[in-house]
Amino acid sequence: MAKTKKDKRRAVPSDQPLGRIGWREWLALPQLGIPAIKAKIDTGARTSALHTFSLEEFSAGGIRMVRFGIHPLQKRKDIELFCEAPVLERRRVKDSGGHSEKRYVIQTDVVLKNELWRINITLTNRDAMIFRMLLGRTAVEKRFVIDPGRSYTAGRSLAKNYPRRPGWKGKK
Repeated sequence: MAKTKKDKRRAVPSDQPLGRIGWREWLALPQLGIPAIKAKIDTGARTSALHTFSLEEFSAGGIRMVRFGIHPLQKRKDIELFCEAPVLERRRVKDSGGHSEKRYVIQTDVVLKNELWRINITLTNRDAMIFRMLLGRTAVEKRFVIDPGRSYTAGRSLAKNYPRRPGWKGKK
C-alpha cells in the first residue's frame, strides 16, 4: 500500500520499492568524464570519497575550482583521467582510522543501475586503498537497500569502457 504522506527525503516515490545493490558496484561519474569506476558501498562513511592525485585549486571566472587526476582502475597506473569541478566547500573529515584531514568537497552526478542523481564527494588520496571510490550512506539512503552478500548487481559492463591490459589472457 502506498504512503499517503509525502516523504521529502525519499529519493524514489514512496509507492515504489527501493532498489537493491551489493557491497561493491560499478558506477559512472559522467560530469567528471569518468565512464566507470568500482566503488565500495560504505554505510560507515557519511560522505562519498574519490581517490585523486595531482590535486590543485584554481579560479575560473571567479569560481573556485579543483583540477585532479584519478586512476579509475585498481592496479592500472597506465589509465589516468583528469577532471575539473567547482569546489562546494573544504571540510575536515575523519577516516576510518580516526585521522582527520581537510578535504575538498565537490558535487557531481552519479549513475548506478540506470539511476542518475547528485552526490557530494570528498577528494583524497586513496592510492593505498583497494577501492578508488567509497559511496557513502548519504548518497544511497532512501534510494537503495544494500545487500552485503551480493556484488555488482548492476553488472560489470561498465568495466569494458577501458582497454584491457596489454598481454591480458582472461575471459573474452
